Amino acid sequence: MAQGTRGFIGWIWFVCWRGMLALLLLVLLLLLLLRFVAPPTSAFMLQSPYPVSQRWVDINTLPSHVPLALVASEDQRFPQHFGVDMTEIKKALEQFDDGDGLRGASTISQQTAKNLLLWPGRSMLRKGLEATLALGLELVWGKKRILEVYLNIAEFGKGLYGVEAASQYYYGKPASKLSRNEAARLAVLLPSPRKRDPRRLTPYLQQRVSWVEQQMRQLGSGYLKPVLQ
Repeated sequence: MAQGTRGFIGWIWFVCWRGMLALLLLVLLLLLLLRFVAPPTSAFMLQSPYPVSQRWVDINTLPSHVPLALVASEDQRFPQHFGVDMTEIKKALEQFDDGDGLRGASTISQQTAKNLLLWPGRSMLRKGLEATLALGLELVWGKKRILEVYLNIAEFGKGLYGVEAASQYYYGKPASKLSRNEAARLAVLLPSPRKRDPRRLTPYLQQRVSWVEQQMRQLGSGYLKPVLQ
């Protein structure tokens, strides 16, 4: 009986291991495909309670200050880290130990992985998958592709995904024509895009826009040049 039980458990373990390996290979193949093909949709778009509007835009057609605004606002160490920013995670944990709430420390790579393949929420399972997929994106895609996909799948309003759809909706023009201020205004929407409008910002968000523009100047117009080449 004991041998039969061990044999059954071993068989279950074998099946699970092979299943996990097959799933890993499928994810890898998907990432390889999306390295060259624009994602037709994303997990977040599929879960959206609102009608989805999204238009793909090539990152090479955008002025450099558009991706720079998102990096300045959300992930200034984007060119340096490898998908997971241990420096920001350490800061978040230190603030938590000091009594502050546990703030997010997700990189743009992690947010891209989450928006593209996962689901909303703060569970440890999802965070673990998010970090693992972010490392995979860095390895398979590289920085430029990650930033390009993020610019095209991030939510900027109720059902508005990507900077092109957002620019057309809010400003009536293509994202290639966005000014530095308009790009900064779109960048500050991302934490709560369904509750904010770049044309009608609260005093706090107006200050946030000024801060983002200041960070953009400090980082410099060529900050992302090594990434975008």
